[in-house]
Amino acid sequence: KAIEAARSDDAEWILLALHWGNERLRSLVCERLQALPLPVLLLPDQSISPLLSRPLRQLGSDFAVEIQRAPLSRPELALKRTLDLLLGGVVLVGLAPLLAAVSLLIKLDSRGPVIFRQRRKGFNGREFAIYKFRTMGVLEDGDVISQAKRNDVRITRVGRVLRATSIDELPQLINVLRGQMSLVGPRPHAVAHDNGYAELIANYAFRQHVKPGITGWAQINGFRGETSRLELMEQR
Repeated sequence: KAIEAARSDDAEWILLALHWGNERLRSLVCERLQALPLPVLLLPDQSISPLLSRPLRQLGSDFAVEIQRAPLSRPELALKRTLDLLLGGVVLVGLAPLLAAVSLLIKLDSRGPVIFRQRRKGFNGREFAIYKFRTMGVLEDGDVISQAKRNDVRITRVGRVLRATSIDELPQLINVLRGQMSLVGPRPHAVAHDNGYAELIANYAFRQHVKPGITGWAQINGFRGETSRLELMEQR
C-alpha cells in the first residue's frame, strides 16, 4: 500500500518513524522500499548515534537520517535531462529524412500503422506508451504478449531489416523529448513481461530506479534480442 501510494502521489521521499531497537522490522521495511527510486528518511532516537554520521535533513523542527539516497541527485538529473534534450533533438532532426523513408517502406510493405505503440514501465514503475516502427503484422499490448523470436513469422520483410539494424527503435527519440525515456538507460519491457519477471528475478525493480533508455549497458555488452530463458533476463 505504501509503495502504491508513493507512486500514485508522486512522492519525493519516504519518511519512517520506527523504534530503532526493532532491527528486524526496520530491515524488512527498508528491503521492501528498495522497490522505489526514492530517498528513504528515518527519524532518529537516542540509540542510533552511529547513524548520525550519515546525511541529515531538517524537516521543520525535526531531523531525519538519509539511509537510502536517490540514484541521481537533482543536479545530476538536470544534467542528464539537458543532454537528452540537446542530443535527442539534434539526432531527431538530423535523421528526419531517414525516418520519412522508413515510414514509406513500412506502408508499402504491409498493412497497418507505421508506428507501433505499446505500454511499458519507466521510472518508478510509471507506465507510458513507447513508440517504435512497426516490424510485425500484429499489434500486441495486453496481459499476455509473445516475445519476438528468431525467424518469427510475424515479422515483416522490412521489419527484419529494421530490427537487425535497431532502426525500429528510433521513434523513441520522441519518448526521450517527452521525458519518458533517456538516451541511455535499461531497456523497458512490455508491462506483461515486467510483471512476470518482477516475481521471478530478485532486485528486478532496480531497473526502474532511472529512466529507461534507447540503449544501455546490457545492449552494448551483447545482451539484446530474444530472452527465451530466465537467466538471459537475469544477465540484463
